Amino acid sequence: MSQFSVVADVSSDDLAAVRPVLHQVIQGAVVTDVQNGLHVQGVMEGTDARTVNRTLLSALRRAERRTRLRAEWVADGQIHRFFDYVPKSTRPVPPRRTA
Repeated sequence: MSQFSVVADVSSDDLAAVRPVLHQVIQGAVVTDVQNGLHVQGVMEGTDARTVNRTLLSALRRAERRTRLRAEWVADGQIHRFFDYVPKSTRPVPPRRTA
């Protein structure tokens, strides 16, 4: 099991229905209202990025079928980007700059 940090944008026809789901599924979820929906940050545990993304989006769609998710999952030195259930890219976390 790996711990994945997530930064995501959620859009839905019923944001009030999906907001509580975000707090239930994502540990330490910080949910912010943005112009086109919700911005969320937090942590989830899972075996791989595809699994945690699927878990989150499936839970959101049980609350409101017309929900979209754009998410970046970071764990084990890799950033995994998804749009809904579709993986878009995987790249290494860039090295930190030292001042």
